[in-house]
Amino acid sequence: MDQVRRIIPVVFLIVFIVAVQLATKYTGTPFYLTQLTMSAYYSLVVVGLCVLMGYAGQISIGHAGFFAIGGYISAALTTHNLLELKDNAFVSLLNKYGVLVLREDLYGETLLTVHPWYACLLAIMTAVIIAFVIGGPVLKLKGHYLAMATLGFGIIIYQIVMATEYFGEADGISEVPSFNILPGIELGGGFEIRVVNYYIAWGLVVFGIIILQNLIHSRVGRALRSIHGSEEAANAMGIHTSRYKLYTFVLSAAFAAIAGVFLTHYNGSIGPSEAGVMKSVRYVAIVAVGGMAHLWGALIMSVILNFLSLRGVFGTYDDAVFGAILIVIMLFAPEGILGLGIFQKLKKIMSGGVSGKTPELQESKTGQKQV
Repeated sequence: MDQVRRIIPVVFLIVFIVAVQLATKYTGTPFYLTQLTMSAYYSLVVVGLCVLMGYAGQISIGHAGFFAIGGYISAALTTHNLLELKDNAFVSLLNKYGVLVLREDLYGETLLTVHPWYACLLAIMTAVIIAFVIGGPVLKLKGHYLAMATLGFGIIIYQIVMATEYFGEADGISEVPSFNILPGIELGGGFEIRVVNYYIAWGLVVFGIIILQNLIHSRVGRALRSIHGSEEAANAMGIHTSRYKLYTFVLSAAFAAIAGVFLTHYNGSIGPSEAGVMKSVRYVAIVAVGGMAHLWGALIMSVILNFLSLRGVFGTYDDAVFGAILIVIMLFAPEGILGLGIFQKLKKIMSGGVSGKTPELQESKTGQKQV
């Protein structure tokens, strides 16, 4: 029964994704797909952060840094020309085993760069390793100390990309190539592949949601909720709290890096603003609006707010709006919009039990279910 309840909202999401694409086609508004695709990638960051904050109880104001690590490394590796180094032993070895690829840039110049697939994998692996390395010591902190530490990490990444010529400094990196993620399926921002890329982005979101739902309803999910409730009590029950917190942190960082990689190749560029502090604040604000432990609420609010932002609805007050949203939610709806009375029924339908007050959580609180 629980499995059915978890599948229903996923089916609704898939139907909604298809319905939106068809609606844009028959209303002559396919240009909306560009913003919806970008919103999907940002939503991937948000749902990963939702699990970290809402279930493991660990705040992060540095997830834009992991997004930037994924995007920048993939962009740099696929745009920097290694043709002058082709006689180098290491470069020759990489070329021999197909890691490098010859291509032409927009001006017809021949480039020797890392194959996009290898660049993407290396970018994601780098983000995961960094998350693992910094997560150990950082996650020993609590409260505002943890928030400041993750904020410091985000600032470091921002300053690195701003000051490093290899990463384009203030200009960022442009002319990032598109590539085939599967035969006949190209990841890129071309008009003729707009619909394909819309489904690529939302397919990733659906896959991510399924992974996180299974995680939340597993033994690991119950352990995370017990850590969120009381880390000391969880330790007393024999739960390896530091390990669970670290693994969740790394998983959420991987989600951010994947989103950064795919969005960078979709846009064909990436700039320092993607690593900015306000980007991280925005992700936290969206999670707060949707509800710290409401996966579906975070996803819904992410799509709505990111779409409006990308359409320019907030204008030059974009960052101010997200800051104001965070303040208002913390003051008047700390459990998120789905925690308000008028949304209770919708929450029950859409969450399929994935919320901060799930039966599993109630059982873990009463000690009727072992973790």
